Amino acid sequence: MTLGVLLASGASAEGMEERLRTQLRSTTQQLQALQSEQAQASAARVAAENQARQAQAQIKQLTADLAKARGVAEQLAGQQQNLHSQAQAQMAASSEQIGKFKKAYDELLVMARAKEAERARLQAQLSERDTQVQQCSVKNQQMYGVAKQILAAYEKIDVAEVMKIRQPFAGGARVKFEELAQGFGDDLYKTQFDAPQAASTH
Repeated sequence: MTLGVLLASGASAEGMEERLRTQLRSTTQQLQALQSEQAQASAARVAAENQARQAQAQIKQLTADLAKARGVAEQLAGQQQNLHSQAQAQMAASSEQIGKFKKAYDELLVMARAKEAERARLQAQLSERDTQVQQCSVKNQQMYGVAKQILAAYEKIDVAEVMKIRQPFAGGARVKFEELAQGFGDDLYKTQFDAPQAASTH
């Protein structure tokens, strides 16, 4: 009986040892799994921390870029305002300059019209003078012709005819001579040049 108990006790001890070994293996496996999970969790935490740092760096960079963009926008707005003010000033100056040019043009136009009227008046006077000169030339030619006729008539009068004219009873010869002299006088009168009359007839 004692041997049986011992055998039974030995078998029981072996079974317990096997169970303990099984539990140990299970515990070891669980521990390894926990360690693996812990390592993964640590790696995930490190990755998350790295991502957080990267995100913070990106936020910092974006904040700097935003501030820079805001500064550039404000600078551009100031430049645009300056350009707008300069454009308005240039437009005002251009309008004033255009007004001055227009005034000067109007004054020159008035002067040009006055000069043109003066030129037309002088041209009319010149044409009138040309006409008078032409008429005077014609009168001179006519007077020259009358003078030639007088000389020709004078050359034809002899001493006997002059004596007849001086005789008290030589009325016919005197009348003939007076008519001849009157005719020459009329011709000479016609050859006189009267500038105002020539201008009025022109």
